[in-house]
Amino acid sequence: MNLKLKNLACGYNNKIIIDNITMHVRSGEILCILGPNGVGKTTLFKTILGFLKIQDGEILLDGQDLKKLSQKQLSKAISYVPQAHTLPFPYTVYDVVLMGRTVHMGAFLTPSQKDRQIASESIDVLGIGYLKEKTYTEISGGERQMVLIARALAQQSQIMILDEPTSNLDFGNQVKVLEQINKLAARGIGIIMTSHFPDHAFLCSAKVALIERGRIFKIGSMDEVITEENLKSMYGIDVKIISVKDQYGNVIKSCIPLLSNIREGD
Repeated sequence: MNLKLKNLACGYNNKIIIDNITMHVRSGEILCILGPNGVGKTTLFKTILGFLKIQDGEILLDGQDLKKLSQKQLSKAISYVPQAHTLPFPYTVYDVVLMGRTVHMGAFLTPSQKDRQIASESIDVLGIGYLKEKTYTEISGGERQMVLIARALAQQSQIMILDEPTSNLDFGNQVKVLEQINKLAARGIGIIMTSHFPDHAFLCSAKVALIERGRIFKIGSMDEVITEENLKSMYGIDVKIISVKDQYGNVIKSCIPLLSNIREGD
């Protein structure tokens, strides 16, 4: 499946927030969107998901205009993982994941045996079977994020949108979530994710789009786009990019911010 944005403009009440966006993601690819707060990343996602009206340009799903798809057709093709989510009732983890099957259910929203099987398989794929019968509101933030990804996986879409999937997670849980994102891409799911950490794009071997002042500043491979010059231009800070080797001999890059006005002994 191929999701393509062509000269897209997004906003609210005819006010343009993000403009002239052209990019695409295919099944099995990861596109990481980086940019300062307030540049319109969430507005872009809401437009792709059909929650906001397209102001200009077009969104194509396998060449078909997204505006011609029903909300049910769109939900079958594209799933969404929010950065924070609190349910009003104490559902079990299994029930939360099963909610991902809603778009496939009949008029009475009664899950079939197939729906239940797919929900269980999604939990197993994420390796969170130990959480299955636990109450969603009582598990940790990192565990909740895994559950939300499992719910999106149960939806069986070919494109998954993740809005800052590692937001508010500790270092260990960030790495676990990124590992699962890589596994989802390896299963053929196209991933669009936002992050405030350039290192996440390196860890996911992602294609990268830098968005600045409501427009794409740069888009391309991680090595082409995540440079010291580009990061300084976008964030206004000095950055050093270093390369290290992992235990398998693979070269991994990392971004180190250079703090100013630090005196020895302070």
